[in-house]
Amino acid sequence: MRRLPYEDPITRAGPVSRTVAVLALLVSLFALVLVRDPRAEAGPALATLGAGLVLAGVAVFLALVAFVRVWREGARGLGAALAGLFLAGLVLAYPAYAALRALRLPALADVTTDTDNPPAFSRSRTAFAAREGRYPPDPGPAARAAQRAAYPQIAPLTLDLDADEAFELARKAAVNRRWQIVEAIRPGGRIGNGRIEAVSRGPILNLADDVTVRVHPRADGARIDVRSASRLGTRDFGSNADRIRAYLDEVANLAIAVK
Repeated sequence: MRRLPYEDPITRAGPVSRTVAVLALLVSLFALVLVRDPRAEAGPALATLGAGLVLAGVAVFLALVAFVRVWREGARGLGAALAGLFLAGLVLAYPAYAALRALRLPALADVTTDTDNPPAFSRSRTAFAAREGRYPPDPGPAARAAQRAAYPQIAPLTLDLDADEAFELARKAAVNRRWQIVEAIRPGGRIGNGRIEAVSRGPILNLADDVTVRVHPRADGARIDVRSASRLGTRDFGSNADRIRAYLDEVANLAIAVK
């Protein structure tokens, strides 16, 4: 004898999964608003975001429990479980993508186009204030070797322009990338390097990273080297290499445009 719909068992895990997923989404959105506020401290904002991710994980687990009951017992609640899984997936999508990148990339937080002689960060009072009193330490030979293996395409950009022209293009590219320029020192003569010190913020979490650009005069033009270092953590998930590639592409495109 067929059971009537109201006689079917109902899994509570499905509605609870949906409720927890909604809460995870709200907490994560609040954390993103908080972490993007320059007045907020990064630590508590990231802790709030972590709580949202944990809630999303709980929602996924409850959705899976609901699916098992629906499959085995024909219980109702499939729609709520699917909604919970979808909303939790929205919260976990980018962290999952970052985790997959982390599996294939080395644990680096400082990347440069010149691993033998990386551009040095400025020690001026202005630069220290912009970096919140921090001076990025050199990662050491092992990390630089890991970078060369992981990012062989991260290399200096050589332009057949004089150093002053190359410096202007480098500065304009930093502006186009919406970096906060802290210092901009022009090349001095044939051997004096130019330098651009800047702060770059991530597109999603808006976390600050430090960037320095070195413009070295050459007899046949100018060489541009870049170094990008994360402020938080020991793993950048490829963001510093991505930043350097995008910046040098911007400079190269500007150089083509002026010719």
